[in-house]
Parts: sequence; C-alpha cells; structure tokens
Amino acid sequence: MEGLELTMWPPTAWHWLAFGLILLSIEMAVGTFDLLWIAIAAAMTSAFTAFAPDSLTTVQGQFVVFAIASVGLFVLGRTVFKRLRETVDEHPTLNKRMASTVGARAVVEDDFNGGLGRVKLGDTVWSAQSLDGSNLSSGTGVVVEDTVGNILKVRPV
Repeated sequence: MEGLELTMWPPTAWHWLAFGLILLSIEMAVGTFDLLWIAIAAAMTSAFTAFAPDSLTTVQGQFVVFAIASVGLFVLGRTVFKRLRETVDEHPTLNKRMASTVGARAVVEDDFNGGLGRVKLGDTVWSAQSLDGSNLSSGTGVVVEDTVGNILKVRPV
C-alpha cells in the first residue's frame, strides 16, 4: 500500500459541507430541529475553512469554530427559536367542509316535508332538516345550526 496517500486530514471545506448535509438529511428524517443547528454550524465551519487564512484553518481552529458555532446555535435554537419546536394546533374547520357551514345563512330551495328538505348555501344545494321538525316553504331564510353527516340542521331566521 505504498504510495497510497489519504488526503482526508486536515478536513477541508468540502468535508465540513458534506458533514452538514448529512446532518441536515438526518434532521429531515427525525424532525427534532436539534441537528439543524449543528448542520448550520458545520456549514459555517465550511465557509470558515474556505475563506479564512491558512494560519487560522488548522485542525484545532476548525474544531474550535465548529464547537463554538454548534453550542451557540444549539442554545439559540432552544431559547430564541423554541417556537419552531411547538406543535401547531389544527384549524378547527380545516378540511372539514361541513363544520365550516355552521352559522351560515341559507335559503330553502325545496319545500320541507316532515322537517326534511333542501337548502341553497352559496352555490350548492344541501339536504337539510329543520331543528324543530317544522315544514319550511321555498324562499325562507334559514341559519345552519349543526351538521350530521352531509345533512344541515337548520332553523328559520
């Protein structure tokens, strides 16, 4: 194995960049935001290694920059950017079309018979049921009070 020379040491800017991308890939898989800061620190160390004078980019200098950046960014991530880690509550009517109709005004499209009929809400005609079981005539204004499946529970305005 004579003549085979390993050029991995000292690390170059490309090594730090590759390390940062590997950490970023792992972060994408686990989603904790902890490795994100360390990946950014590796990218910063890559930039430092690429642009700083050779006298500063010794192995020790690179690891000092990486350590300071990692700890600093990790602490910032846990304090200043802690809202990134919080879960976001789902909007109460997101992807729940029927729930978004509650409180809306509609007009009776077809006369109600036995408390059941059809109302026009926006540009859509819905099956509806009156809350008190009353028969409503066409053209009557109603308010949606509740939904059951695809049926609107309505009351006269």
